[in-house]
Amino acid sequence: MDILKIAVDWAKAELVSTSFFILCGIIFLSLSFGLWQFGKTDLAKSYIVPMLVAGMFLMTVGVGLFFTNKSRIIQFEVDYNDEPISFINSELERVDRTLKEYKTIVFASIPVIILVCSTVIFLVDRPLWRASMITTILMLGVILLIDGLAHARISDYKSKLDKALIEIKN
Repeated sequence: MDILKIAVDWAKAELVSTSFFILCGIIFLSLSFGLWQFGKTDLAKSYIVPMLVAGMFLMTVGVGLFFTNKSRIIQFEVDYNDEPISFINSELERVDRTLKEYKTIVFASIPVIILVCSTVIFLVDRPLWRASMITTILMLGVILLIDGLAHARISDYKSKLDKALIEIKN
Protein backbone atom coordinates (compact mmCIF):
# COMPACT_ATOMS: atom_id res chain seq x y z
CA MET A 1 0.00 0.00 0.00
CA ASP A 2 1.46 3.33 -1.06
CA ILE A 3 0.39 5.50 1.85
CA LEU A 4 2.16 8.56 0.47
CA LYS A 5 0.03 8.41 -2.69
CA ILE A 6 -3.10 7.89 -0.58
CA ALA A 7 -2.22 10.89 1.61
CA VAL A 8 -1.54 13.10 -1.39
CA ASP A 9 -4.77 11.98 -3.07
CA TRP A 10 -6.71 12.77 0.12
CA ALA A 11 -5.15 16.24 0.32
CA LYS A 12 -5.92 16.89 -3.37
CA ALA A 13 -9.54 15.89 -2.77
CA GLU A 14 -9.60 18.37 0.11
CA LEU A 15 -8.38 21.07 -2.28
CA VAL A 16 -11.38 20.39 -4.50
CA SER A 17 -13.68 20.41 -1.47
CA THR A 18 -12.38 23.73 -0.19
CA SER A 19 -12.91 25.20 -3.63
CA PHE A 20 -16.63 24.70 -3.03
CA PHE A 21 -16.39 26.97 0.03
CA ILE A 22 -14.89 29.61 -2.24
CA LEU A 23 -17.53 29.02 -4.93
CA CYS A 24 -20.37 29.28 -2.41
CA GLY A 25 -18.77 32.43 -1.00
CA ILE A 26 -18.77 33.94 -4.49
CA ILE A 27 -22.44 32.98 -4.90
CA PHE A 28 -23.35 34.64 -1.59
CA LEU A 29 -21.39 37.77 -2.58
CA SER A 30 -23.12 37.80 -5.98
CA LEU A 31 -26.51 37.52 -4.31
CA SER A 32 -25.61 40.39 -2.01
CA PHE A 33 -24.57 42.53 -4.97
CA GLY A 34 -27.70 41.57 -6.91
CA LEU A 35 -29.96 42.46 -4.02
CA TRP A 36 -28.08 45.73 -3.54
CA GLN A 37 -28.66 46.61 -7.18
CA PHE A 38 -32.16 45.25 -7.73
CA GLY A 39 -33.76 44.72 -4.31
CA LYS A 40 -36.85 46.88 -3.93
CA THR A 41 -38.53 45.62 -0.76
CA ASP A 42 -37.31 46.05 2.80
CA LEU A 43 -36.79 42.29 3.10
CA ALA A 44 -34.72 42.14 -0.11
CA LYS A 45 -32.57 45.05 1.08
CA SER A 46 -32.18 43.35 4.47
CA TYR A 47 -30.33 40.45 2.84
CA ILE A 48 -27.50 42.62 1.50
CA VAL A 49 -25.29 42.74 4.62
CA PRO A 50 -25.94 39.17 5.89
CA MET A 51 -25.18 37.73 2.44
CA LEU A 52 -22.05 39.87 2.22
CA VAL A 53 -20.85 38.69 5.64
CA ALA A 54 -21.63 35.02 4.88
CA GLY A 55 -19.92 35.26 1.49
CA MET A 56 -16.79 36.78 2.99
CA PHE A 57 -16.77 34.16 5.75
CA LEU A 58 -17.10 31.25 3.31
CA MET A 59 -14.41 32.69 1.05
CA THR A 60 -12.06 33.22 4.00
CA VAL A 61 -12.59 29.65 5.21
CA GLY A 62 -12.14 28.27 1.70
CA VAL A 63 -8.95 30.21 0.96
CA GLY A 64 -7.48 29.37 4.37
CA LEU A 65 -8.19 25.65 4.01
CA PHE A 66 -6.99 25.66 0.40
CA PHE A 67 -3.56 27.02 1.24
CA THR A 68 -3.26 24.83 4.34
CA ASN A 69 -3.93 21.70 2.32
CA LYS A 70 -1.78 22.87 -0.60
CA SER A 71 1.25 23.21 1.69
CA ARG A 72 0.41 19.90 3.33
CA ILE A 73 0.86 18.04 0.02
CA ILE A 74 4.48 19.18 -0.24
CA GLN A 75 5.14 18.42 3.42
CA PHE A 76 3.73 14.88 3.13
CA GLU A 77 6.56 13.71 0.88
CA VAL A 78 9.24 15.24 3.10
CA ASP A 79 7.77 13.76 6.29
CA TYR A 80 7.17 10.35 4.74
CA ASN A 81 10.69 10.10 3.32
CA ASP A 82 12.20 11.08 6.69
CA GLU A 83 10.36 8.46 8.74
CA PRO A 84 7.32 6.56 7.38
CA ILE A 85 6.09 5.28 10.76
CA SER A 86 6.30 8.74 12.34
CA PHE A 87 4.47 10.19 9.34
CA ILE A 88 1.63 7.69 9.69
CA ASN A 89 1.42 8.17 13.46
CA SER A 90 1.32 11.96 13.16
CA GLU A 91 -1.33 11.74 10.44
CA LEU A 92 -3.40 9.39 12.60
CA GLU A 93 -3.21 11.86 15.50
CA ARG A 94 -4.21 14.76 13.24
CA VAL A 95 -7.05 12.77 11.69
CA ASP A 96 -8.35 11.73 15.13
CA ARG A 97 -8.37 15.38 16.27
CA THR A 98 -10.17 16.41 13.11
CA LEU A 99 -12.79 13.68 13.50
CA LYS A 100 -13.45 14.82 17.08
CA GLU A 101 -13.83 18.40 15.87
CA TYR A 102 -16.30 17.29 13.20
CA LYS A 103 -18.32 15.42 15.81
CA THR A 104 -18.42 18.39 18.19
CA ILE A 105 -18.62 21.38 15.88
CA VAL A 106 -20.11 20.23 12.60
CA PHE A 107 -22.51 17.50 13.68
CA ALA A 108 -23.53 18.83 17.12
CA SER A 109 -23.14 22.61 17.27
CA ILE A 110 -24.24 23.53 13.74
CA PRO A 111 -27.61 21.72 13.93
CA VAL A 112 -28.30 23.45 17.27
CA ILE A 113 -27.47 26.85 15.75
CA ILE A 114 -29.75 26.08 12.80
CA LEU A 115 -32.54 25.18 15.23
CA VAL A 116 -32.06 28.43 17.16
CA CYS A 117 -32.04 30.47 13.94
CA SER A 118 -35.22 28.80 12.69
CA THR A 119 -36.89 29.58 16.03
CA VAL A 120 -35.85 33.23 15.80
CA ILE A 121 -37.41 33.42 12.31
CA PHE A 122 -40.80 32.54 13.82
CA LEU A 123 -40.47 34.76 16.87
CA VAL A 124 -39.08 37.97 15.36
CA ASP A 125 -40.88 39.86 12.61
CA ARG A 126 -38.12 42.29 11.60
CA PRO A 127 -36.73 42.01 8.05
CA LEU A 128 -33.05 42.26 9.06
CA TRP A 129 -33.42 39.57 11.72
CA ARG A 130 -35.23 37.23 9.33
CA ALA A 131 -32.73 37.84 6.56
CA SER A 132 -29.83 37.26 8.96
CA MET A 133 -31.29 34.02 10.31
CA ILE A 134 -32.17 32.66 6.85
CA THR A 135 -28.71 33.56 5.54
CA THR A 136 -27.10 31.90 8.57
CA ILE A 137 -29.14 28.74 7.99
CA LEU A 138 -28.11 28.70 4.31
CA MET A 139 -24.44 29.24 5.16
CA LEU A 140 -24.47 26.54 7.84
CA GLY A 141 -26.24 24.20 5.41
CA VAL A 142 -23.40 24.73 2.94
CA ILE A 143 -20.87 24.02 5.69
CA LEU A 144 -22.75 20.86 6.73
CA LEU A 145 -22.85 19.59 3.16
CA ILE A 146 -19.19 20.22 2.40
CA ASP A 147 -17.92 19.06 5.80
CA GLY A 148 -20.19 16.00 5.73
CA LEU A 149 -18.45 14.88 2.56
CA ALA A 150 -15.06 15.79 4.01
CA HIS A 151 -15.89 13.71 7.11
CA ALA A 152 -16.56 10.67 4.93
CA ARG A 153 -13.25 11.19 3.09
CA ILE A 154 -11.20 11.61 6.24
CA SER A 155 -12.81 8.53 7.84
CA ASP A 156 -11.81 6.50 4.80
CA TYR A 157 -8.32 8.03 4.93
CA LYS A 158 -8.02 7.04 8.60
CA SER A 159 -8.87 3.42 7.84
CA LYS A 160 -6.19 3.38 5.13
CA LEU A 161 -3.68 4.90 7.56
CA ASP A 162 -4.50 2.19 10.12
CA LYS A 163 -3.93 -0.52 7.50
CA ALA A 164 -0.69 1.07 6.34
CA LEU A 165 0.61 1.24 9.91
CA ILE A 166 -0.08 -2.46 10.40
CA GLU A 167 1.61 -3.31 7.08
CA ILE A 168 4.68 -1.18 7.76
CA LYS A 169 5.18 -2.68 11.22
CA ASN A 170 5.06 -6.23 9.86
